[in-house]
Amino acid sequence: MAGRLEGKRALVTAAGQGIGRAAALAFAAEGASVLATDIADDKVADLAEAFIATRKLDATDEAAIAAVADEVGPVDILFNCAGFVHHGTILDATLAEWDFAFNLNVRSMFLMIRAFLPKMVEHAKTTPAGVSIINMSSTVSSIKGAPNRCVYGRPRRR
Repeated sequence: MAGRLEGKRALVTAAGQGIGRAAALAFAAEGASVLATDIADDKVADLAEAFIATRKLDATDEAAIAAVADEVGPVDILFNCAGFVHHGTILDATLAEWDFAFNLNVRSMFLMIRAFLPKMVEHAKTTPAGVSIINMSSTVSSIKGAPNRCVYGRPRRR
């Protein structure tokens, strides 16, 4: 069922591999104009073969995110996929590793949304189908625990 995203503009973080890459390709296959970003621009470079625009973006860099948001303008789809899985227990993790995981897995979503949402809200007023923000996360700790994933599956209050 190709063409469901015809005329839509999508931005994907962490599109260099895994779910982010698959999402960028799927959005493009459905007709969206896609900007695939990743901190490792060499990992997204070959996506140009699939007619996907690429760009280096550190999803934890507030200034870089703001610059991209200003440059590309409103998007119809913001897909936040940047993430990192630390392997080990709480006794293995350093404070720097904890901070890195939280900054990439959670704070980056906040930074991306804060930068892109104002223009998306305005754009949604003139777009019948609306706009979407998709935050990729994991079921680890919210649904079930996983061994040696203390930093990744931070406890959540219920």
